[in-house]
Amino acid sequence: MNDILYIKTSSLGDVIHHMPALTEARRKLAGARFSWVVEEAFAPLVRLHPGVDAVVPVASRRWRSALHKPSSWREMGDFWAALRAQGYDEVVDTQGLLRTALIARSARGRRHGYDSASIRERLASPFYDVRHRVSRDLHAVARNRMLSGLALGYAPEGAPDYGLDRARLAASGTKRYAVLLHATARPGKEWPEQNWIALGQALTKSGVELVLPWGNEAERVRSDRIAAALSNARVPDRAPLDAVARLIAGASFVVGVDTGLLHLAAALSVPLVAIFTGSVPSLTGPMGAGPLAVVGSDGHAPPVADVMSAVERTAR
Repeated sequence: MNDILYIKTSSLGDVIHHMPALTEARRKLAGARFSWVVEEAFAPLVRLHPGVDAVVPVASRRWRSALHKPSSWREMGDFWAALRAQGYDEVVDTQGLLRTALIARSARGRRHGYDSASIRERLASPFYDVRHRVSRDLHAVARNRMLSGLALGYAPEGAPDYGLDRARLAASGTKRYAVLLHATARPGKEWPEQNWIALGQALTKSGVELVLPWGNEAERVRSDRIAAALSNARVPDRAPLDAVARLIAGASFVVGVDTGLLHLAAALSVPLVAIFTGSVPSLTGPMGAGPLAVVGSDGHAPPVADVMSAVERTAR
């Protein structure tokens, strides 16, 4: 077993949840070569993982929005041709979607994925050569590790290791700062803007600078509004994910809603308070080795006082 291809394209949280599977596979199969198909926006982050030998970017999101452009069709043709040109011993799709199963089917190698009872999209399962049963009640990190182990012939063991080194990534500097992650793709996961302002005002009293990153224009505007109501906050320029990882790695602590960057903070073992309002922590909550608190639950947004209390416990 020499060449292994993982397929986990998106979203950011899903990509981060797959990292422990790669770390463990690298440890179990030290002589293997690991490649990873991932959306181009997340490729800079995946390249930070020391276990990855080759990153294969795919631009399906961008292509879908620009099918009228000849350049999109040329890029798609180049991607499929490059994928078919490389042979793999094992191809493991831990995403479980029809689009990722089609990528797996186009790759040359024995293709592994979830069986019809385990997979997110049942139409994807027939595209695999080997189908594995993995409980859907497990946390996403555990599901990725379990499928990887079943496909590659080992049993997962021990605590998850994301393979990211906080000390190596953190930028040097003496000024303490905290990162507030208010943005999320699903409105149901948001925490009210006035709550962020109230939390920021409470945190400002401790003298820590507050940093509010963003990923799109609507998020930038919201970051600007929150920062304008605070005396010690800044909104950084938009940056690629490897730079955002370094920003988070250097933070004294992070407070955020259920979004990809929250899971990145957990992966980096940064002291973390996770705010849940519209998702289930037991299935997709942050998992890491650092100080970590989860407040709120699906359908129940936590009050500011509870979040502040969690910050005081975790960010000592």
